[in-house]
Amino acid sequence: MKSQDVLRESLQTRIAGDYDVVVAGGGASGLIAAVSAARAGARTALVERSGCLGGTATSGMVAQWIGFYNRDTRVVGGLAYELAGRVRAMGGSEGFARYLLAEASATPIPLINFPFNPEIVKIAADEFAQEAGVDLMLHSSIVRPLLGERRVEGVVIENASGRSALRAKIVVDATGDASVAAASGVPCEGEEPGLRHRRQPCTLVFRMSNVDVKRFRALPREEKRALALEGIRDGRIFWESLSFCSTPGGTDAVSLMSRIFDVDALDAGDLTRAELRGRQQVKSIVAFLRERVPGFENSVLAGIAARVGVRETRRIIGQTTLTEEDIVGGKRFPDAIALGAGPMDLHESKGTGIALWVPELPFEIPLGCLLPQSVDGLVVAGRAMSATREANGGSRHMGTAMCLGEAAGLYAALAARGAARLAEPPYEEIRRVLRGRGALVAVEDAVAAAREEGASKEMLPA
Repeated sequence: MKSQDVLRESLQTRIAGDYDVVVAGGGASGLIAAVSAARAGARTALVERSGCLGGTATSGMVAQWIGFYNRDTRVVGGLAYELAGRVRAMGGSEGFARYLLAEASATPIPLINFPFNPEIVKIAADEFAQEAGVDLMLHSSIVRPLLGERRVEGVVIENASGRSALRAKIVVDATGDASVAAASGVPCEGEEPGLRHRRQPCTLVFRMSNVDVKRFRALPREEKRALALEGIRDGRIFWESLSFCSTPGGTDAVSLMSRIFDVDALDAGDLTRAELRGRQQVKSIVAFLRERVPGFENSVLAGIAARVGVRETRRIIGQTTLTEEDIVGGKRFPDAIALGAGPMDLHESKGTGIALWVPELPFEIPLGCLLPQSVDGLVVAGRAMSATREANGGSRHMGTAMCLGEAAGLYAALAARGAARLAEPPYEEIRRVLRGRGALVAVEDAVAAAREEGASKEMLPA
């Protein structure tokens, strides 16, 4: 770039607030991180770029949470389980259900999901955060971190009121892209030039109304797969899936059927192209469903997600890196703060298939995956945690992300009052408090919960 192409700025940025904890990003992990920190006594602000909380679940319209169960064993408790109960009590969900993921693919996976109405989740999330005393800043974008000497001291934000700064004793990076961490000098994986256009594809979710869900569900799986392969062959659908979930009432289909290749979601131009290409794919898929798939003859396109869904960008290189071998081998961690359930979910970067499998047992995720090696004043939650690409495919589900958020928020609250240091994370205290909230942080917790619940699950149908 030529020197004349650079605009040099000198800015004076007003300080809009001083907090113990600032959470960057109000998606699944960020929402729970903020509530967790606030309940632990920290003065907490939550900064979110959209007009609602919930992230992929709401503005992304992915109307289900998975990762709460590994096969038939519940692995999520604490704040995430509390929020699910709240959504159900508000009529936003009929509870946990058995679901066949990617049923038209070569490797469908039976699992337990929590389908919901995203609009109810928006309301529930607002109330959840406000009741905890979190200061919400919606329609606000993170511009950069405030940096001291080897330490993050807050963030600069921009919104309708202009540019301002929030000072904090510690920041929780729940952006999904490790945006604050990367800008703070934390080493990350996922930015390698050769990987940019080999990432897992993006998906733009859409919802069809007036669907005869029962008729579609009654179709043999072989017929669904034949229809999917026909659609792919004719260039009308884009991967081997006719899977969808429905909101309460069962007359709609919330569909993750688009597949947008060659997208680097860290590039604004690519993200713009992804949205445009995604809507063209939705147009094609809707026509195919209405013309060829039983149950969709009279359906109507009722909504398209506000943002394309992103599976993969950056991941920090933390104090511990979770690997696929750790998951398969059931590695135990003394600082485990959450349990993962799978499925291991890797979408082909160029093709139409998907690799799906479920670990035999729940797997432990250590606190070290959330902590940078040397940059203080920062903890990471959600899919940007320290993990290999393969392990990330099983740990990025929203049920898991919420558990990571709860642990990150608690660590942040402790750090804000001087009870946690990057060099000596107080994992025993964090595990103790999480368990007191009903969280499941280690394999024995899930075993004990299963024993107490017995054969009947409170929100799970037989």
